[in-house]
Amino acid sequence: METMMALRAHARGGAEELVYERAPVPNAGPGDVLLAVHACAITVAELGWDETWTHRDGTDRTPIVPGHEVSGTVVKADSKRFAVGDQVYGLIDFDRDGAAAQYVAVRQENLSFKPRTASHEQAAAMTLSALTAWQAFNDHAHLKAGETTLVTGAAGGVGVYAVQIAAALGAHVSAMGRPVHEQFVKDLGAKYYIPYTGGPIDSSLSGFDVVLDAAGAGDSDALYSTLKPGGRLITLAAPPSARRADAHKVKAQFFIVRPDYEQLAHLAQMTDDGTMRPVVGRSLPLVEGRKAFEHSSGRRVPGKTVLTVR
Repeated sequence: METMMALRAHARGGAEELVYERAPVPNAGPGDVLLAVHACAITVAELGWDETWTHRDGTDRTPIVPGHEVSGTVVKADSKRFAVGDQVYGLIDFDRDGAAAQYVAVRQENLSFKPRTASHEQAAAMTLSALTAWQAFNDHAHLKAGETTLVTGAAGGVGVYAVQIAAALGAHVSAMGRPVHEQFVKDLGAKYYIPYTGGPIDSSLSGFDVVLDAAGAGDSDALYSTLKPGGRLITLAAPPSARRADAHKVKAQFFIVRPDYEQLAHLAQMTDDGTMRPVVGRSLPLVEGRKAFEHSSGRRVPGKTVLTVR
């Protein structure tokens, strides 16, 4: 087990730099778990992140392996938490090689046991997206039962979990998206659905306690005006405008998702008890990984793209 097949990029760039090739099996350092990868979900934007291409000190770390959302089987563990044979899922640090490969080394703190009722493809699709939605509502917006919330991009990778998590927290959920996805999103728990018409935000909307901009709707006054005074806006694409937030008397915050063992365990339990269901947009084999990155940004189906490995 000295080499493996992996999707790698030897130079900084987009999907055109990705090649399917033989590579060394990663070393599992202290506190690491070595996984045999079954599935990894992809985030197309990661090829544009500095963390994808550099170490924490800013030095180049190419060639890199993308795909930081993983589900697989433990084959080696320097860990008191996991044993060989355990089925786990998690989110890999963005400045480490990802899981678009047959094997990946992951810090044990980034993993939890896979939902029993989910396939590896479904579990991989949950990791970044469901964690993002949970942290947005629970850690940052502090969403309370009975409050009203709006989710933009409700059929997207994060949106499909944001709708379910907000509903599970007892909020009254409104969602925005393409007209074709209305019934699908309502089935996830949205009470109201607003189809996109002239743009990503309907300027007539107002009065929400919490808005999660999972669509990257942009830093326009229309986004801030959807909130009641004192409301909370969470953005995922870019930091919000402090000036606009002050003008509309709302709080606005941007954050980057972080791996969390306990939260992953909680999301797995929500899946196993039927409170939340994973959503896979489409699956492709690892050998077609470059194609997945090339075409996922234009996808029209709910959920994330997943690469299957074994």
